[in-house]
Amino acid sequence: MADRKNNETTSWNADEVRRQQTQRKQRKKMRRTRFWAIYCAGVVLASCLLAGLGWLIVNDVCALNKAPLTATVEIEKGDSVGQIASKLKKAGIIKYKLLFVITSPLFHAKDTIQPGSYELNTDMDYNCIIDSMQQGSSVAGTVKVTIPEGYSVQETIQLLADSDVSNVEDLTEAAKNHVFDYTFVDNENLGSITRLEGFLFPDTYEFFHKEDAVSALDRLLSNFQTRVSGDLLTDIENSQYSLREIVTLASIIEKEAIGDDEERANISSVFYNRLSGDNSEIGTALQSDATIYYALHIAGMDDTQFSTDLDSPYNTYKYGGLPAGPICNPSLSSIKAAVHPNDTGYYYFAYGKDGVSHFFRTYDEHLAFVNSDMYAPD
Repeated sequence: MADRKNNETTSWNADEVRRQQTQRKQRKKMRRTRFWAIYCAGVVLASCLLAGLGWLIVNDVCALNKAPLTATVEIEKGDSVGQIASKLKKAGIIKYKLLFVITSPLFHAKDTIQPGSYELNTDMDYNCIIDSMQQGSSVAGTVKVTIPEGYSVQETIQLLADSDVSNVEDLTEAAKNHVFDYTFVDNENLGSITRLEGFLFPDTYEFFHKEDAVSALDRLLSNFQTRVSGDLLTDIENSQYSLREIVTLASIIEKEAIGDDEERANISSVFYNRLSGDNSEIGTALQSDATIYYALHIAGMDDTQFSTDLDSPYNTYKYGGLPAGPICNPSLSSIKAAVHPNDTGYYYFAYGKDGVSHFFRTYDEHLAFVNSDMYAPD
C-alpha cells in the first residue's frame, strides 16, 4: 500500500509541476505580447508627436499655412537675437521665439540684422525675414542732417531733435550716461553731456526718423574714429599732447577761425606759442573769448554775463593752459591745424574789416591794430 501511495504522490507532483510551468510560460508570453503592444503603441505615438512637432516647426521656419499678416518691426542697436525674436513673436511674424533663436545661426542672423524699421509679413520664411532686416531694406523714412563744424553737443542734440531723428530727452540721456565703446569717450565720469564734446564729428548723415538715440550719437562717434585715424592719429600720438588735448585745442581754433586752413594753422601757432609761456605778458594763458562763452552756455547763463573774471575751468583768461575740455566739435581742418601749427613768432591776432585775421608778434603791434580803423570788433 505504501508503494501505491508513493506512486500516486509522485504522479500528482509531476502533473502539478507541468501545469505550473505551462501557466508561467503563458504569463511570460502574455507579458511579452503586452510589452511589444505597448512599445509599438509608444513608437506610433512618439512618431505622431514628432511628426506633428516637425510639421509645426516646418510651418514656422518655412512660413507654411500661416494666416496673412503684415507688421512693422523696430530693431534697435544692441538688440540681441533673443530680443529680436521676442519682437517678431509679439508682432505675429513668427510663432516660436526659441525656435528662431536656435535656428538663427543657420541664417547668420547675428551678422545680417541691422538696426532699423522693417515691414515684414507671415509669407516670409526665417531666411527671408533675416535677409530683410538690413538697413538697405528698411521702410522707415530717412532724413539727411548736416551738422555744422563748430556745433556743441547741446546744439547737435537740438538739431537732431528738430530733424525728427530722436528727441532731446533721449539724446541728452544717451550723451550723459550711455557707455560708448570708444577709447576717447570718458565712460568713467557719467552725468554730463560735455564728456562727448569734441567727438561728435561734424558731417552730413542720413538718419532714420525716430532712430534710437544711442544709435544716432554712435554714428557720429564712429565717424570721428574713422576720420581721425591713420597718419593723423599717428601724428597725434607722437605729439606732446593727448588726443583729448589736441581736440580741445582744435575746438578753440574752430571757434576763432573765420577763413582758410592757412589761417587755422596760424591761429594754432599763436596758441602753441602762448602755451609755451615764452611771452611774459601772457604766459601760458590762451585768452580765448570763445572758452568763456562756452562756460556760460553749459552753466545756463546768458552771453551778456561775459566776464574774464568768470570762475570756470573753461576760462582761459583766469587759468593758464588748456581749458577743462573741448568747447565744440571741430572740423578735420581744425584738428589738423592743432597737430601741425605753422612755425611763427605770433602771439596775437585780431579780425580786420577786410574779413581776414591779422597776426602780430608783440602786444604793441596788436594794440595799434585794435585802435585803428581796420579793426572789426567781434
